[in-house]
Amino acid sequence: MTLAPFAEPVASRSLRQRLARRMALEAQNERTGRWGRKGKFSAWCERTFTKPLLKYGLELTGLYQHGVRNALKPEVRNVRLHFPNLPAAFHGFKILQLADLHIDGMDGLTGVLSDILCELDVDLCVLTGDYRFEISGPHEQVYPRMSSILASVRSKHGIFGILGNHDASEMAFRFERNGVRMLINEAAEIEKAGESIWLAGVDDPYTYRCHDLETALAGVPEDGFKILLSHTPEMYAESAARGIDLYLCGHTHAGQIRLPGIGHLVQNADCPRSYAHGHWKHDRMHGYTSAGVGCSMLPIRFNCPPEIVVFELAREN
Repeated sequence: MTLAPFAEPVASRSLRQRLARRMALEAQNERTGRWGRKGKFSAWCERTFTKPLLKYGLELTGLYQHGVRNALKPEVRNVRLHFPNLPAAFHGFKILQLADLHIDGMDGLTGVLSDILCELDVDLCVLTGDYRFEISGPHEQVYPRMSSILASVRSKHGIFGILGNHDASEMAFRFERNGVRMLINEAAEIEKAGESIWLAGVDDPYTYRCHDLETALAGVPEDGFKILLSHTPEMYAESAARGIDLYLCGHTHAGQIRLPGIGHLVQNADCPRSYAHGHWKHDRMHGYTSAGVGCSMLPIRFNCPPEIVVFELAREN
């Protein structure tokens, strides 16, 4: 892993201070047994009935192992985006996005990813949340697997990350010790050849709803080129209104199971359907919702391959 020193954050609050609200909500969840948008009963039903029945049905039809094999075949997707206000020094700048790894939920995925990532040479790597498979409980298996993945990343300007709705706040501390700059409602300046772009990250808007775009952009120049990391696409309107140039997110898994001619059946995000997967635009803002690398609920995919996305920024003439 090639790492530059941490970029200077706009805010100087400690990581613990930046995570205070989320940590308080996690403690409340521990007391009540309610995790995010799921109450005890709905979580119990999913764990006891929905997941086992879906798995059993797929096994009965012989499709389950096919879905597992699909989930172990990530594709590298190259996306070139044009911006009239991109600083000239960043023309050709490459950003690697890894979304929704859920890395402890699938054996074999770590090795597959590491082999692919070590062949990619990028300027910046961003992680857009959901490193754990479950929404609560143990997460110790996440760390050795993430360490292997991070060690395979070749990024000239380092690795930046945010938390998703499956993650525990403790992960932010562990990842920072492993060389990842976690952005919790704050921004960092990325410099190259005397010019700058700004990378902002917000805490999870989906379950914990600890996102704060105003705080994240405090101190960022109004006319600066701004990239936002958000776990979900749901902040599209607010972000466009605040002058974000590029919005990178995931969470939806693009449905994970897509039907021919129909597409995804489950969206899990309050946004236009076309914003739930791939490249989209809202006003002048470009957005990209990654299909993600890992899986949720069950480690399977159908007609929806996992993706590793490499963006190339281009300056319009």
